[in-house]
Amino acid sequence: MLHPTATQVVYARPGGPPVATLPATELGSPTWVPVVQSQPGWDRVLLPARPNRSTGWLYLGGSGLQTAYSTYRVKINLVAFRLTVLDAGRKLGTWTVAVGARGTPTPAGRTFLLASLAPRHPTYSPLILPLGLHSNTLSTFGGGPGTVGLHGWPDPAVFGHAVSHGCVRVPMAALRVLARIPLGSPVLIAR
Repeated sequence: MLHPTATQVVYARPGGPPVATLPATELGSPTWVPVVQSQPGWDRVLLPARPNRSTGWLYLGGSGLQTAYSTYRVKINLVAFRLTVLDAGRKLGTWTVAVGARGTPTPAGRTFLLASLAPRHPTYSPLILPLGLHSNTLSTFGGGPGTVGLHGWPDPAVFGHAVSHGCVRVPMAALRVLARIPLGSPVLIAR
């Protein structure tokens, strides 16, 4: 994983044209993005941008990049309504969750934990974990760009059902485990 300590230019390909910038923070949290490919002097990273699963290249020869490695993996099976957290291949838990409704499905594919938000006055969840993923059906939601996230839900009757606007609603026990996972850790959402 890479963390820009200052805004970094994102390139279309190594030595190619600049296409975006990657800020040091996203949603008030330090930006950590997973590396999906490497070559000398360059890393290709997964970006928290539309379209989902967008990637870009960061030049490693400059300054302002920190590296880390996460042993955590989050797997979500949309059909089975199951979320599993692994640490170095060891299962930390599996929970039944709620996923996006038919008209606002949870997008599938690879993504990552983008941020950790603790609302000052929580209503439905004490913690919201936005992913580097956006709704395919909503261009905005709740004043934001339609970012999909993981969060708790006070009514356990929703678990095992497709009822959300695209977010994955998780039991509190799962949220406590997810809260310990480093930002930038990979999340794989499968149908």
